[in-house]
Amino acid sequence: MSFGESPNTSGVDFNQLSDPSQASALELDEFQEQLPTRQLLKVTPGPSADEQYDRLAEVFRPVFAQIAATAKDRDRNRVLPFEQVGLLNRERFGALRIPVADGGYGARLVDVFRLLIELSEADSHVGQLWRAHIAFVENVLVLDDQELRSKWIARIAAGQIVGNAYTERGGNALGTLNTKVSPADDRWLVNGEKYYCTGTIFADWTTVAVAHPDLPGRQIAVVSTQHSGVKILDDWDGFGQGLTGTGTTEFHQVPVDSFIPQQSNDSEAAIFQLVLMAVQAGIARAALNDLRISVQNRTRIFTTGTGVPVHREPQVLQLVGEVSAESFAADSVVIGAVLEVEAALVDPGLNDEERYAVCELAANRAQTIVQPLVIGATSKLFDGLGASATSVVCNLDRHWRNARTIATHNPAIYKARIVGDYEINAVQPQRLSVTGEDSNHRGYGA
Repeated sequence: MSFGESPNTSGVDFNQLSDPSQASALELDEFQEQLPTRQLLKVTPGPSADEQYDRLAEVFRPVFAQIAATAKDRDRNRVLPFEQVGLLNRERFGALRIPVADGGYGARLVDVFRLLIELSEADSHVGQLWRAHIAFVENVLVLDDQELRSKWIARIAAGQIVGNAYTERGGNALGTLNTKVSPADDRWLVNGEKYYCTGTIFADWTTVAVAHPDLPGRQIAVVSTQHSGVKILDDWDGFGQGLTGTGTTEFHQVPVDSFIPQQSNDSEAAIFQLVLMAVQAGIARAALNDLRISVQNRTRIFTTGTGVPVHREPQVLQLVGEVSAESFAADSVVIGAVLEVEAALVDPGLNDEERYAVCELAANRAQTIVQPLVIGATSKLFDGLGASATSVVCNLDRHWRNARTIATHNPAIYKARIVGDYEINAVQPQRLSVTGEDSNHRGYGA
């Protein structure tokens, strides 16, 4: 035996296997080798020695495991994850960024996103529904109004969750909102209807983008989801991410608890996008997990292959390697972008516009790369397994459906152009806070 070769202990003449015509003569019972346990140096991206993250992961990984155990069936049967959100809330997942002195975990932003990738690996729906809450917490942490800051930090530390009601489905002119606040005695009331209200059905509070009679532009009001004038519908009909509560919320004479001041240096838009990228990275991991297990357990072979078991088939191993590399790349890009945002938020050398640009460009670059990687990985999953993998019982298509749905957001197609315009023409990313109808467009041929 030459240097580098391994002894053949299976009793099979592997030289014979180079001839595909001999495959039918082989018995799979001859392949009884025990598959080795993979030795991973790191389970998540980032520094290999990180006590703070390890402490946080120790708290939440048992919960993630519980969530993962029922994720496939809940996706197939459209069962909203109220129980799973409750498990996370029991450990106060939403209080990760709240300082320890205020009753939170004192986590860094990158810690939150590393955990979010792990949560999304367990269930991408549950990962995405925290999107608004994570962004809201970042806004609260930098509030100048200390009384308002203290109120919301106390609520979040206690385990209360904040949802989102920003976007209207249609009928509003670009730059305007049909959802309004109006004065009544000594308070303000919200009336209107929103769609794409991700997470609100699971939340205690929701932010609402409103038109204010005395203030220009979009204002952010926070209202209780428990008020009788709030009606939340589970009517999101996208083919993916169906359990995120991304549906309609109606407001009828709902009192405003707080107005959140608009800040010129906020990272909200970037955080919103990076949460989706973390969810994408988690989906890639989940797809790799399912591919790995399916290949390891597969016993059927094809005469068009090389005649060896699937877990030894060179082309299948190459495909698994590609999916693993795409998952690793997605993790790395997301974490790199989050680290850039984290640094920008505390960099005293940046003014507000520069800080906003750094955050937006980091998120846009990540989105441009991560989404095609994950869509590709979730599609390749089927190439290594064959037609049986398309069975609805397997529900392996959920990975592609969910990744493809997330990849449409805000809309993704514009992100690379924005980055390119900055690189070539130094054009700053624009703040577009309200979507709506183009009043000047009357249709093709008009």
